[in-house]
Amino acid sequence: MGNKNTGKKYNEDFKKMVVDLYNSGNSAKDLSSEYGVSEVTIYTWIKKFSPMETEDGTSITSDEIAKMKKEMLRLQEENEILKKAMAIFAKK
Repeated sequence: MGNKNTGKKYNEDFKKMVVDLYNSGNSAKDLSSEYGVSEVTIYTWIKKFSPMETEDGTSITSDEIAKMKKEMLRLQEENEILKKAMAIFAKK
């Protein structure tokens, strides 16, 4: 029998709306019962979408940090490819 993923998929707007409702004073338990989402899932969304203060006074979310890390890795790979291409062309 294998494990079947029966979890629901929620879009980003819905997740952000639930987090906004939590930040405006609703409890995770109330939101859980109202929207049919587990409290653990709501707390995961809160962690993902709630802003954190940076040293320079701006704020950033965990989601934005993850996106920036992914972009940084992509750019590092591009940079390595270009370095290798330059070495090949420099030999000619």
